[in-house]
Amino acid sequence: MALRTVLVQLEIDAATRPIVSAAWDLARRHGADLIGFCAAEPHLVLPTGTDDGAVSKAMWSQVEDIEARLDDLKAEFFTAVGGDNRASWRGEIGNPTLQLALNARAADLIVLGAPARGILPDRRRAVDPGSLILTAGRPLLVASDKPGPIKTETILIAWNDTREARRAVVDALPLLVEARDVVIATVHDGELPACENVADVKLFLGRHGVKARSELLEKRLGEPSEALLQLASNIDADLIVLGGYGHSRVRERTFGGMTHSVLKARSFHRLISN
Repeated sequence: MALRTVLVQLEIDAATRPIVSAAWDLARRHGADLIGFCAAEPHLVLPTGTDDGAVSKAMWSQVEDIEARLDDLKAEFFTAVGGDNRASWRGEIGNPTLQLALNARAADLIVLGAPARGILPDRRRAVDPGSLILTAGRPLLVASDKPGPIKTETILIAWNDTREARRAVVDALPLLVEARDVVIATVHDGELPACENVADVKLFLGRHGVKARSELLEKRLGEPSEALLQLASNIDADLIVLGGYGHSRVRERTFGGMTHSVLKARSFHRLISN
């Protein structure tokens, strides 16, 4: 597999240049095209009297504001990529997560910026990464909050022998082959033998030109994600690769889980597949 098209998601209310520059750098390293994408939808306006026309005007005013902002973002996007003809733009009026999932059909990889800290997002104007993981049918690369290029020199694979993890390893191959250090991490919970299936992963990667080593993490107190993120910090990982939502998303949100924890780990780039 090779990266031929990267789609970068822009938030309508956020700065665009950092994530566009990072995605454009990634696309050029792989000889890929870049699609800039942004979508937003108006808020529902409830009638407060008998004037239905006022509601219609309020909705159209929001649509016009969104369209104007999309035009500005398009101009900013093409400025950031220097007007290169390998870059294209898509702006949509509609739910950002749904529209992005639909447009994912055009790309090999979706790049998202790190969500703003401490802000409850408006899902009419910002993508929900958790929902997108489950609906896009494409890998998501959620960038860290560090400015600069998306480095992939040291990659940590969170391995647990599930369908989602197997999908993530395949989806990450274009990035894995350019890495200098690839570590396959498995949390040992005392029940399932890990050595045999990790050996298969190393063999699979080796046949694709990726030399990997393995780390067996002992599960102690706390969530397995804590051990994984500590290892990522210890090896100075640039990117964490994992399968998203092996359990239901509701369960992960309620009781904690690997995907939920890694999505909050803003110090690392994260490639997540489902």
